Amino acid sequence: MKNVIALVDCDSFFVACEQVLNPELTGLPVCVLSNNDGCVISRSREAKQTGVKMGMPYFMAKKEFPEVIYLSGNKDVYCEISEKVMNKLRTYSPYVEVYSIDEAFIDLTGTTRLYNKNYEEIVRMIRSEVKADTGITVSIGLASSKTLAKLGSDKAKQTGGIYVVRDEDIETLLKETAIDEIWGIGRKLKKTLIQRGILNAYDFISKPDSILQSMLGVVGLNLKHELLGECTSTVNPQKELPQSIQHTSALKEFSNDKNVLKTAINTHIHSACSKLRRYGLLSANIGVMLRTKDFQVTSLSKKLQESTNFELEIQKTVFELFERLYRPGIMYRSTGVYLGDFEEENSKQLTLLSENGERNTSLAKCIDKIETKFGKNAIRTGF
Repeated sequence: MKNVIALVDCDSFFVACEQVLNPELTGLPVCVLSNNDGCVISRSREAKQTGVKMGMPYFMAKKEFPEVIYLSGNKDVYCEISEKVMNKLRTYSPYVEVYSIDEAFIDLTGTTRLYNKNYEEIVRMIRSEVKADTGITVSIGLASSKTLAKLGSDKAKQTGGIYVVRDEDIETLLKETAIDEIWGIGRKLKKTLIQRGILNAYDFISKPDSILQSMLGVVGLNLKHELLGECTSTVNPQKELPQSIQHTSALKEFSNDKNVLKTAINTHIHSACSKLRRYGLLSANIGVMLRTKDFQVTSLSKKLQESTNFELEIQKTVFELFERLYRPGIMYRSTGVYLGDFEEENSKQLTLLSENGERNTSLAKCIDKIETKFGKNAIRTGF
C-alpha cells in the first residue's frame, strides 16, 4: 500500500492567532512583528495586497504603509493555539509529526475505511473541522511522500486550500517547481545546483543517481525518490525534546521600573516552566537576560544542585540573578529567561535533599490542570 501523507500548513498563522483573539481584526491589513518589533514576520491577505514585504523592517513598513495595523508578537499565545491545532490533527490519526509551530505532517494511510471517505474528502473534512474548532484556516497538500505533500501545501494556498498531488500529475508539477521551491534546498545549494544545470525539480529527478550521489550523497538520492512519490521519510509522531527553553519579549515601552521588569520576567518564568512540564523535563541551569534601550545585553545564569520544573524554585533563582543584573539608572527594552541542562522527569530519583519534591510536583500539576480547564494564566505566582 502506498503512503498517503498530508502536510497541514496554518495560513498566516501569527496574524490568524491575533484574529482569533480579536475578531475585529478580520478582513483588515494586519502584520505581526518579530521579537522587539524588529521586522514583519506574518501578514494578513489584506496586508500583502498593500505591498508590505515579509521580513520588512518595522520602521520602514510603518512609514511606507501607515494604513496597516502592526502588532507585537506573542509567542506564548501562538504556541497555545498551535497546540490546539496539533491536538485536533491527532484525532484523525495517531501519526502526526509537528514540523514547526504552524505545520505538521499527518499520515492518513488506510483511513478511508475508518471515515468512509476518499482521501481528498478526508482532508477537506480536516480543514473544515480545524477551522470550526480552532478558528485557524489551513492549507493542505496531499501526496505519497513528505516532499510532494510540502509542495502541495504551497500550491493549496492558490487553489482553495486543498491540493492533491496525483501520480499522473507529478511530472507537470516538478517542471513548474523552481529548484529553490523544493523543501530542503537552501540558497547555497541552489547556487550549486543551478551551476550544474539543475533549474527545477524535474531537472533534479532527471539526473542519474550517480551524479546526485556524488553531489549530495544519500540525501540527494532520497530527495529524488521523494520527488518521484516514493516515501523515504515516514511520519514520526515522537516529539523531539528541546535542548533549551528561552522566553524573551520586548517591554511595551522602555522602563527602569523594577516592578515592571519583574512582572515581565515572571511571565517568562511561568511560560517556560509550563513548557518544561509539558515535555516532562527538569532543568538544572537557570538564566535571566536584560536588554538595554541601546541593545546592550547583560545576562547571568546559575547551575542548580538539583534539577527542577517547579515554578517557585526557578523563580527564586531567577530573581536572585535579576537583583545582581539590575541597574536603576538604566532604561531597559526587553527581558528574558533561559532554562537548560535538562533531564527527564521520569528518570529523576528523589534524594534526601529533595524532601519537598513530591509536594512541589503535585502543586505544579495542579497549576497545569487549572490552566488546562480555565485557560493560560488562569493562575499566576506573585514575586
